[in-house]
Amino acid sequence: MKVRRAVSRLAAVGVLGVTARGIAARRRALDAVAPALRHPLLFLPLNVTAVTLALCRRLPAASGASRPGIRVTEQTVPAGLGSPAGTVLVYEPPRRTRPSGALLWIHGGGTVMGSVKGCHAWCARVADELGALVISVDYRLAPENPYPAALDDCYHALRWLHDNAADLGLDTARVAVGGESGGGGLAAALAQRAHDTDVPVCFQLLAYPMLDDRTVLRTRDHSRGVFAWTPTSNRFAWTAYLGHPPREHDNRPYLAAARRGDLTGLPPAWIGVGDLDLFHAEDVDYAHRLRAAGAGCELHTEPGMYHAADVLLDGKAPAMTTFRTRMLDALRPRLTTQD
Repeated sequence: MKVRRAVSRLAAVGVLGVTARGIAARRRALDAVAPALRHPLLFLPLNVTAVTLALCRRLPAASGASRPGIRVTEQTVPAGLGSPAGTVLVYEPPRRTRPSGALLWIHGGGTVMGSVKGCHAWCARVADELGALVISVDYRLAPENPYPAALDDCYHALRWLHDNAADLGLDTARVAVGGESGGGGLAAALAQRAHDTDVPVCFQLLAYPMLDDRTVLRTRDHSRGVFAWTPTSNRFAWTAYLGHPPREHDNRPYLAAARRGDLTGLPPAWIGVGDLDLFHAEDVDYAHRLRAAGAGCELHTEPGMYHAADVLLDGKAPAMTTFRTRMLDALRPRLTTQD
């Protein structure tokens, strides 16, 4: 009942911006969406703004079912000077062979919303099917906590994981980082910071990552960003995270992964993105740059997929089930065997 009420209120906000012309335009845009990925919510121009953010945050997270035998515990992560202690959820599979690999997972939400609850089923699946430890980071959100709060929280969690590897039963050579959307962008920036501070990361698992704040400044490609995550949402989220509207020059370190000039030495990656996603161009470009730098990157572009369609249609569209399985397959050799 709570979920239905929250969705209805969010839909009502979207309806305020609907016109007959707008509906017709969205119908035409839907022709590009794979038939199995179409959903009634796609008819509404839903944007994350200062007005809608509070409502979006109140939407209950669809956590999904866990896996039998998976033990989930909450751990406190010490922070650096001037930062509060953080929290992570640790997913422990039954009969894990120690030392095992581990995945540090960062939830999506454009750095302004989302929670560890929303990726509960995914983290449990990774732990169960790969026999690995999964650590899900409950990082601070913008705009209340702008850059570098979220990245600091993720970095402290990664350091905690390495510092406690013996107690956790981990092989520090098999620690991967990953995330979706805003979490994917944080994971990519985290891999850079880890590389520069000699904290081992073996792999980056990036689902439609939010990599480049300068996308806000570029001419809009009207065929992308129509559904789920729009240019309006992107501008709001980056402004919240940066502490000011995006601008061409901003030299703060690890601000946005795509701003880094030299990608040499970074761990290999898997990047998956839909061809209708607002992040398509920045994700494809980053994949090509990783390859050119010798890091290696497997790029998967899903036809007819908009941003986070796999989350919206979890378990309801075979193509999205396959998309998530591709992620798992890319991660498996990194966590279950040594290179």
